[in-house]
Amino acid sequence: MKRILVPTDFSTESENALKVAAQLAKKHKCELHLLHILEIPLHQVDPISGFSELPEAIFFMKLAHKQFTELREKSYLKDIKIQEHVEFHEIFKGVFHVCKKQNIDLVVMGSSGANGLKEIFIGSNTEKVVRTSEVPVLVIKNEHNNFSVENMVYASDFETDSQSAFESAVGFAKLFKSKLHLVMVNTPNFFITTDEAKAKIENFTKDFNIKDYTTVIYNDASVESGILNYAKSVSADLVSISTHGRKGLSHFFNGSISEDLVNHANRPIMTFKIKE
Repeated sequence: MKRILVPTDFSTESENALKVAAQLAKKHKCELHLLHILEIPLHQVDPISGFSELPEAIFFMKLAHKQFTELREKSYLKDIKIQEHVEFHEIFKGVFHVCKKQNIDLVVMGSSGANGLKEIFIGSNTEKVVRTSEVPVLVIKNEHNNFSVENMVYASDFETDSQSAFESAVGFAKLFKSKLHLVMVNTPNFFITTDEAKAKIENFTKDFNIKDYTTVIYNDASVESGILNYAKSVSADLVSISTHGRKGLSHFFNGSISEDLVNHANRPIMTFKIKE
């Protein structure tokens, strides 16, 4: 991992993500790329230069650079190489563009979602980034003064098309020096026997060089509640899942989440794109 992208609107949520990204950058000697989006109507943006000469655009551009300057003076960013980017796009298009141009390895972004996985992703800017990003996305909801990942949950249906995403997850587990917990959630609507599930996971993982890991078949009312309840049971520091970009995450969740799970959804979430 060499380059980390952090989209920022200079809010508390995005700064929480930046603090985590800064810790990762220092630990793994990475370069940080900060991205701010100016949502100027496309017809007012020059299609060749990508810039707008509107007074409002120029004003907000100068304001963004001022905020970048103030941000760079934060003590937690000391000694980190930083590049700034301002894009005139929707956020997911801006992230996609910078990731491709700068060969980004990881996107770290904040979220104010509070009510489970569904509220973090569905219909939000975060979901749009997750759905379009070709690189892994780490979603941070709270401040982490010491971000470490001793226990990393990876939830999947363990179909063969998810193996490229799993390979990426294994790479990050090794980078973070995490114990990997593989979980398949059984629900009433999508139920398979324990023997079938074990065979499926064993077949899925047989070609991967992983040593420090566990596997479990977890029964719950929905996939979402199963992931969160299992993550709580192993005191997970990070929950990771794979997603089909063209479908987003909406297909992943069936059913509702009860209020007692709200506080348990505060764990960082990491997503890995399934390559079609």
